[in-house]
Amino acid sequence: MSSMADQQRIHPVLDVEAPPQTSPTVPLVPQGTSKSDDQSYPPFHRTYPPMNSKPPKKRIRCCKCLCWTLSLLLLLILILGITVGILFLVFRPKLPKYSIDRLQISQFDLNSMDSTLSATFNVTITARNPNERIGIYYEGGSHLSAWYTETKLCQGSMPKFYQGHRNTTVLVLPLSGQIQNGTGLIMAVQEQQQRTGNIPLRLRVSQPVRVKLGKLKLMKVKFSVRCGLVVDALSANNAITIQSSSCKFRLRL
Repeated sequence: MSSMADQQRIHPVLDVEAPPQTSPTVPLVPQGTSKSDDQSYPPFHRTYPPMNSKPPKKRIRCCKCLCWTLSLLLLLILILGITVGILFLVFRPKLPKYSIDRLQISQFDLNSMDSTLSATFNVTITARNPNERIGIYYEGGSHLSAWYTETKLCQGSMPKFYQGHRNTTVLVLPLSGQIQNGTGLIMAVQEQQQRTGNIPLRLRVSQPVRVKLGKLKLMKVKFSVRCGLVVDALSANNAITIQSSSCKFRLRL
């Protein structure tokens, strides 16, 4: 019985010719590379030039000087604006007014020998100062001229005088001049008078003045007056009628 059991037991059979089984191995170096490629190198560090953490002293001084200059300039502008505002509120300045009231022509003749035209006008101008606390000093060096289109007929000047508060001054101003080759001008004036019945003239005034605020006398400035007037004729020893006139005032520092 025991021998039969030994015969029926299954015994494993070893294959002597089969190669021994080994576990798969992973290559230590990747395929396509050599061992030299796997060497480690020290990290690369870029060097920079040393930077100054503080700006130069010269630049700091320039910035401070510029800041102080701008601050002083703004302060001066502010003080000037406040001063002008106070003066305006106290004195209430108003522009002077001017008008041309009369024009007399004592000479407007053509010399037949040399075609020179001689012109002598007497212009009556009214100057009004409407200010209650401001006076006006009319200084020397003024210039007054009368024009027809672009031709200056005659010229003169205004006298020196002081115009007080709320004052009206009437000035009679003589103007004289000579125009070379006046024949063409005489013909143009006559044609203008026949066509329209009037003759346009212009009066230009340039006058240096000094303004008095209370007891304070300010610096000298210049103003200009431009007047346009229309008369019925330009002939000597005749009554000249001013049909219309208007004046504009402009101040120049």
